[in-house]
Amino acid sequence: MAKIIMSPSKYIQGNGELKKLYAHTANLGTTFLVLATEGGMKRIKHIVEESFKDQSKKLVFEIFNKECSKEEINRLIEICKSNGCDAVIGIGGGKLLDTAKAVSYYEKMPVVIVPTIASTDAPCSALSVLYTPEGVFDQYLVLPKNPEMVLMDTDIIAKAPARLLVAGMGDALATYFEARACDISKATNMAGLLPAKSAYALAQLCYETLLEEGLKAKLALENKVVTPAVENIIEANTYLSGIGFESGGLAAAHAIHNGFTVLKECHHLYHGEKVAFGTLVQLVMENCSMEEIEEVIQFCKSIELPITLGQMGVKEVKPKEIMEVAKASCAEGETIYNMPFEVTAESVYAAILTADAIGKRYL
Repeated sequence: MAKIIMSPSKYIQGNGELKKLYAHTANLGTTFLVLATEGGMKRIKHIVEESFKDQSKKLVFEIFNKECSKEEINRLIEICKSNGCDAVIGIGGGKLLDTAKAVSYYEKMPVVIVPTIASTDAPCSALSVLYTPEGVFDQYLVLPKNPEMVLMDTDIIAKAPARLLVAGMGDALATYFEARACDISKATNMAGLLPAKSAYALAQLCYETLLEEGLKAKLALENKVVTPAVENIIEANTYLSGIGFESGGLAAAHAIHNGFTVLKECHHLYHGEKVAFGTLVQLVMENCSMEEIEEVIQFCKSIELPITLGQMGVKEVKPKEIMEVAKASCAEGETIYNMPFEVTAESVYAAILTADAIGKRYL
């Protein structure tokens, strides 16, 4: 079987790059749908307008309705059609960016991804994760291409709460372990082909960067400053993890994240916070050494990622509810079946409770 590595056409990272948006995107379209949240629009609209000032391009600004759902995607498609948009710029967080990519796919037009946070590995991928309007995982929408451009303005990202960068590290934490599981099982990646060796190398570099730079970056962002560690973690969260997960493959950690979306107690958590605990559960499923499990736990503790169900918001552990999480993690088509051994809801249930018990020993 052929191997593949996938990436955006351009990845640009630097201080103040949003001010150069016109220069970066001028060749991509004539009428741009610019998607942002209500709060994000207040912060970035004037920057985008200033960048396009005195140019012949048209900007259509629209506020994102919180969930990357089929309903929201269809709403935005109608706005694109009524305004003659031929390109879309998504400025914001993971669900908004996934929505911009989905609109781009259905309308067959270029997409520019401008994260205002580094909280997930979604920006670089040819993938949109769809949810119901209530926030429950719905499906993966695998796209035929990666974004034309990913633009990371580190000055804007540094102004976001440090918790968001930490959540991105939780998402990135799974990259190496899931790629490793896929490498052992010879599972295909998100493109349906085998991972290239370079994808596995990027996944390893992602993990090494997290361990080396994670705490330093968190402390810097808590003081609203950009240091080399912050730059390195932004790249790890966004590019290394993005290429690593998409081209290296997903396994148990992200499937377990999807399982936890059925619990209302966990809806306050960011994607990467649930993925971090899912990573710990995956390591238990693999019966990894305590040395490796402890390395992951100590990293999570250092940057305040959850290592127990209690820290996830599950104050009372009810076996029936945890089994529902396990069953959802094992839904048909889930990436958990990329693990190099048989997986059942019962084995996931056991791993969740064991991971919780191990985590409690380090509190």
